[in-house]
Amino acid sequence: MTDLSVAPQPIPGHGLLTGKVAVVTAAAGTGIGSATARRLLDEGADVVVSDWHERRLKQTEEELAAAFPQRRVSSAVCDVTSSEQVDGLVRAAAERFGRIDVMINNAGLGGETPVVDMTDEQWDRVLDITLTGTFRCTRAALNYFRSAGHGGVIVNNASVLGWRAQHGQAHYAAAKAGVMALTRCSAVEAAALGVRINAVAPSIARHPFLDKVTSADLLDRLSADEAFGRAAQPWEVAATIAVLASEYTSYMTGEVVSVSSQRA
Repeated sequence: MTDLSVAPQPIPGHGLLTGKVAVVTAAAGTGIGSATARRLLDEGADVVVSDWHERRLKQTEEELAAAFPQRRVSSAVCDVTSSEQVDGLVRAAAERFGRIDVMINNAGLGGETPVVDMTDEQWDRVLDITLTGTFRCTRAALNYFRSAGHGGVIVNNASVLGWRAQHGQAHYAAAKAGVMALTRCSAVEAAALGVRINAVAPSIARHPFLDKVTSADLLDRLSADEAFGRAAQPWEVAATIAVLASEYTSYMTGEVVSVSSQRA
């Protein structure tokens, strides 16, 4: 009998995105973004990775290029709180690889602060990166797809906290609920452009960076509460993103897919 509490190894690619060009924000480091870039490459796409941290981004680009020498990998520094930088990212990616087919909006910022103690600055920063950053990237991608005229796919990274309550997460949960609403409304508008927009809502995907910024006790408790008794591996979330980016989900738009081992 398979032990579901033991994380499986990543499955090999199946060519779901052969010939496509994808952009992934917040892709440096060890989280869902870098795992998504790796999965898209494994599925046959050429990938532009982006992040605000130049050193970590360059390291990620080099690691991906070494792991997938048959694919094109590039990087572009981008702070999603800047419309100018976001527009520049999309423009540079299209110029570098000739086109863009997929935009993965992964950038987000969390934190753990009760509302009664939360400052305006804490609230504004989480909302600006997590929600407004996703809006900026969606707008830039839609402008590109409209001018290119060949359609495309956008996948946003939301969270089950857009549906659930969790102590100290009001700003993050509000931002992710906003990402869900943005996904639904923009998808209705984008259909006329031949663009599909969907989102994933992970419960918990554990990786070294998350362990640095979140208490181990909280992560252990949240992981134990999952039906499998463990957190997701980042690649497990990335695999769902890859399917949403592919033609296997050609009839899906405006949907939020929970990547969770429990009911959302």
